[in-house]
Amino acid sequence: MQLDNSIAAVVTGGASGLGAATARALAAKGVKVAVFDMDAVLGPKMAAEIGGVFCEVNVTSDPSVDDGFTKARAAHGQERILVNCAGISSAVKTASRDKASGATKHFPLDAFDKVIQINLVGTFRCAAKAARGMLDLAPLEEGERGVIINTASAAAEDGQIGQAAYAASKAGVVGMTLPIARDLMGDGIRVNTILPGIFETPMMGQVPENVRDVLAASVPFPKRFGRPEEYAAMALALIENGYMNGEDIRLDGAIRMPPR
Repeated sequence: MQLDNSIAAVVTGGASGLGAATARALAAKGVKVAVFDMDAVLGPKMAAEIGGVFCEVNVTSDPSVDDGFTKARAAHGQERILVNCAGISSAVKTASRDKASGATKHFPLDAFDKVIQINLVGTFRCAAKAARGMLDLAPLEEGERGVIINTASAAAEDGQIGQAAYAASKAGVVGMTLPIARDLMGDGIRVNTILPGIFETPMMGQVPENVRDVLAASVPFPKRFGRPEEYAAMALALIENGYMNGEDIRLDGAIRMPPR
């Protein structure tokens, strides 16, 4: 797909981190970008920076997502691109024992469900609603109507201790990539997923410096965190390369995560 000002895009989680970098990269190509996010402070700032539109969206809510697409399409027209970056992480063991008291507990199921609802169901919700809108678009070269990029994680394949919910949610995103691509192949809509490793995001900024140093050193090469701009470059490459479809691609400096 050729990126220019005739193309509209939606980026979920677009107010910060990987989503913000992707929104900037798309806008730099002339694409009209709608930023979906729950952050009512950073979201409008990002939209203003790139000349886009901000839509306050909770990806776990049908009405919220519907309202977001309605607002985005009123401003820019039907999107041909959706990049799903909205997500949360968690770090809770399946079951554990308190060393001091000896009391036992398990992963709270409502907390587990929250991760699944945001990372997996939220991703599918936005993908399904974007795809439905893309069906009415006139096809471009070779019959292409749209592109959907999802975000999983290296944890989908080698989740660490405490990542049962997170790894399950991201593995679900990987698992549904090919079926969705096959669902939409007759209508010219491509679907790919990126599996980032350890990236420099606001979430990682909360990690103590000594832990950050150890994590960066664990990456085979280059020995550093990934940069959001590198994620954005991969997203754009997948969008622009018309033969990339139904793929799950690790972007991780060759890391394979240890148990902890």
